[in-house]
Formats: sequence, structure tokens, C-alpha cells
Amino acid sequence: MTTGQNATGTVEQAVYAALATVDDPEIHRPITELGMVKSVVVVDGVADIGVYLTVVGCPMRETITKRVTEAVSRVPGVTSVRVALDVMSDQQRADMRKNLRGDTPEAVIPFAQPGSLTRVYCVASGKGGVGKSSVTVNLAAALAARGLSVGVVDADIYGHSVPRMLGVTARPTRVDDMIMPPQAHGLKVISIGMFTAGNDAVVWRGPMLHRALQQFLADVYWGDLDVLLLDLPPGTGDIAISTAQLVPNAELLIVTTPQQAAAEVAERAGSIAVQTRQRVVGVVENMSWMELPDGSRIDVFGTGGGQVVADSLTRILGVQVPLLGQIPLEPQVRECGDLGTPVVVAAPGSPAATAMRAVAEKLAVRSRGLAGMSLGLSPVRR
Repeated sequence: MTTGQNATGTVEQAVYAALATVDDPEIHRPITELGMVKSVVVVDGVADIGVYLTVVGCPMRETITKRVTEAVSRVPGVTSVRVALDVMSDQQRADMRKNLRGDTPEAVIPFAQPGSLTRVYCVASGKGGVGKSSVTVNLAAALAARGLSVGVVDADIYGHSVPRMLGVTARPTRVDDMIMPPQAHGLKVISIGMFTAGNDAVVWRGPMLHRALQQFLADVYWGDLDVLLLDLPPGTGDIAISTAQLVPNAELLIVTTPQQAAAEVAERAGSIAVQTRQRVVGVVENMSWMELPDGSRIDVFGTGGGQVVADSLTRILGVQVPLLGQIPLEPQVRECGDLGTPVVVAAPGSPAATAMRAVAEKLAVRSRGLAGMSLGLSPVRR
């Protein structure tokens, strides 16, 4: 029996209400709000739902179909659900972009705007091989596990490794002039490795690096992030300078090992804050020791490097720079990174994961206030 007109209207209204609970998996806003619902027809308990995808070949088409089906199936009076997918027109995509970003004619970096509540951490090191990327992805995953909205920019253009460590294989989706970042372990991620073929090398000079970083920050739709982490390349080159220019309120997090030679180089990476007028939030000492089966420890790379860097930067910058944590050297950290799952997710009870979470907790609970805000003042040495 065909449902009566009044009853049908009531069921269809309930279906619309159900669709309002379905978020787009990339934008994290209700599909009704994004103009993605094309049509709703309910006849004899059969709900035919028309849904607009943002682009042809949308990688989230199956997820969207599943979410719509599950939400509508729970509506009383609906016995089955059929979802028909269509694709937005250029005008519809432009309208959606305007809905998300407003009337701004050119993409701006939201994290650099006055009033931005996103805390931006640039994870830096003086030299390669200290585990900076491993620290970045694990801190990001630990912060996300605390319920924060977290994004990761793989700003190490030449040596990008974040996609591998987070197990990201999907490509970004372009909607009009916006880029939708892939997601993994509750994180939004962008990397130049998502735009290159295979393992091709990136051979760019400074201006190209600056433009790539600018696009990652401005053209990617990050949504409302609590924390953004940038995995910087080692040293004090073009990307470090560009980051300070593009996001002047970003704070530096310095990663080193206990080795004195590494500590000296890490100190240089942190002292760049004198020229860029950035705040150094703290130092993380990685590979601090290896715990043996009998419970004893071996200092593979020596001792004290992290505290040396923290003390030196405190003197150079004239403000307290704390040693936020010491991360033990564990094979699991490398193994989990190679498999694409951070150790804080794959082995949360391990000593390295516990130490990572402790650092993440210190970063998560810091009040915003004026911390990290550029006041246009130059540090003065006494």
C-alpha cells in the first residue's frame, strides 16, 4: 500500500532530520548543510535518497553511502533504503566553498589570522636521524586520542615520511579551489608525497618550497583544528624561515638525542627563534636510553643532550625552555612507523608510547593566552 500524502510528508521530514546527522567524512559538516542532499522520496517504506558527491570519483563515496543508509534505516516507517549518487556542478561546488570559507576572494592561512585558537607547533631538529618525524606523528596521534582535532603538515618537502608513518595511501581530493586532506588515526594529513608519482624525488629551490608550504596551509581545508603540527626539515633553511613568515604565532618544539654533537646542532635550530621572534615551547630528547630484558638501561647515544639544549636555549632566549620529556629507544617505534601505525596507537602500554603521551599531555593542557603570539619585540641578551 502506498503511504498517504500526510504520512509520507511526516516520514520524509524524519528522513531529512536523520540526514542532518550524517557528516561528510572529509569536511565534518552535515551533508544537509553542505547542499549534498539532492532528493528524498519515500514510497511504501522504501526511501530513495539522492546524494551529491563533491567530485567525480570521490574516494569517500562508499563511506557516505553507508552513513546515509544507516541513518535513514533507523527512521520509523522506513523498511529499505536506496542511495543514488550524483556529482555537484561547478556552481554547487563554488557555493559550498563560499559556505565554508565565506566571501574571501583568495585563500588565507587561517592559523595566522587574529583570534585563531589553533595552536601551531613546528617540530624541528638541527640534524636528521634524531627521530623528529616519529615524534611528530606520535604526538599528533596522542593529542587526537585526547579528543582534540589535530592536523599534520609534512613540511619536510625533500625528505617526506609522514604518509608512510601514518599509513596514508589516499590522495587529497580537490573541491573547487580547496584541497581535502586524507585522514588516518583521527588526523588530517597533507604531504608533498601525496602529489608525486611513486618515490620520485622533489627537486625545488626556495621559492617553490615557500609556495608549497603556503598551499598546504591556505588551500587545504583543515576545518576547526585545536592543534596543527608541522614536521619541519632538519636545520635552519628555507622552510623554517617560510614557516615563521607564514605563521608567525607558531611555536618551536626542538627534538634532539642525548648525544652532545646532536645537542649542539639542535641548539642552533632552536636559536633561530631569536631572528624569527618565535617562542620555543620546549625540548624533547629522543632515543634517551634502551631498556634491556633484565630491566637495566644502556645509554646508546650518551646522556644529557636534551637538558643541555634546554638550558642553552633558556640562556639564549632569556625565557624558560623546559625539557618536556625523554623518549626511550625502542624497536617498536620504528616497526610501528614502518607499518603505518604510531606506537601510541599500536602499543600504548610501551615505555616509548607512555613517554610520548606525557609530552602530548603537557602540550594539550597549555592555556593559550599570549603564549606563542608575536608581539613584535626582539629578545635582548644581557
